[in-house]
Amino acid sequence: MIAKIGRGTNIYGALLYNHSKVLTDNGAILHLHNMRETPHGNYTVMQLLSAFAPYLVANKNTEKTALHISLNPDPADGISDEDYIKIAEEYMQKLGYGEQPYVIFKHTDIERTHIHIVSTTVDRKGIKIPDSFEKKKSMDICRELETKFNLSPATEKQFLDSSIPLNPVNYSKGNIKAQIASVVRYLPKYYQFQTLGSYNALLSLFNITSEHIKKEYSGEIKEGLVYFAMDENGNKVSNPFKSSLFGKQAGLNELRTHFDKSRTNSVAAKSSLTEVILQAMQLNPDEKNFKDYLIQHGINTVIRRNEQNRIYGITFIDHNTKTVFNGSQLGKQFSANIFQELFLSNGLKLNESKMIQSIPPIPTNSSKNNNSDNLHPFFDFMMHFSNLDGFGLLDSLLMGGFAEDPEEQAFEYNMKKRRRRHK
Repeated sequence: MIAKIGRGTNIYGALLYNHSKVLTDNGAILHLHNMRETPHGNYTVMQLLSAFAPYLVANKNTEKTALHISLNPDPADGISDEDYIKIAEEYMQKLGYGEQPYVIFKHTDIERTHIHIVSTTVDRKGIKIPDSFEKKKSMDICRELETKFNLSPATEKQFLDSSIPLNPVNYSKGNIKAQIASVVRYLPKYYQFQTLGSYNALLSLFNITSEHIKKEYSGEIKEGLVYFAMDENGNKVSNPFKSSLFGKQAGLNELRTHFDKSRTNSVAAKSSLTEVILQAMQLNPDEKNFKDYLIQHGINTVIRRNEQNRIYGITFIDHNTKTVFNGSQLGKQFSANIFQELFLSNGLKLNESKMIQSIPPIPTNSSKNNNSDNLHPFFDFMMHFSNLDGFGLLDSLLMGGFAEDPEEQAFEYNMKKRRRRHK
């Protein structure tokens, strides 16, 4: 079993992402730990979020308060819902979050059924829960759970093979040709990529770039590739090297064949990659935290900008599945324009006073939906996701201008009032 731990600044986004799976019958809420339950077992995102309110109000100075964990057993293990709950509870207890509120979601939208756990990184007093050596601790816990629940053993190497003998080019060390050769001769053996652009995105991790050259010779068009070394800022720092210097596998014809094979072989890798990217978009809407979150999950992000600093290309390199995708290949909700708007809107957020002025009226004594029956009065101001059709709201967040969500605004407004009372 593999555990992946992610942190972000937006617990609302983590809950919204997982809740959307439930609404589309691609998931289920298995268990609520230290959280108020409804009589009928149905929940809105805001009802789930309210359990974390006392912790977020008390937060001292922790920036990343959202904890989002996925536990991924071998599909052949056939784990029951009851055992999923036991595994999650024991994992959280041993990791140090046993007294925290958390929700256990089961995801069934891909062949590999797995669970997600959403919690917070601060305790009821607002103090950050220690996370030193957490990755090693998590791996040890997984090994214990594999033994106790008779699960198929797994190692991190199944998801990220660190044995690949490839190193970034360091032009200051000289012998640039040999350094480039050590990468481009072997890279296609390990990774699937479908275009020259995605190939270059992968090469950029090793301080290398290639250029497509076309020339007319004796009335015939000749084309090929040349390679350059780059510095850490992406500037070319070497003369061009013809691809023929590195063998036919580094040449344009062989790479085109590789592109075609990759289109066939990479289909299955899309679903797991898009799932993690959606998590990152919800949890970390600013560029730095977005990239950091994906790196924690073994994914590099390469962003290309024009002279006006506008994003015109984005590529994701998934080292777990050894696949490379341009954003547009994953779907229109992952195109360059979407991320341009996402990162821009986060950088241009209104100040607090303007946000408060723009908050819609909070419901008072109007008729309540069924989900608020017999619940704590804290739920009274919350609105119901009754019109959420599948990924409709998620799509609007990702593609519709990224306006602040009314429910989240109402929640933040209520939180601000509670903080002022505590001062």
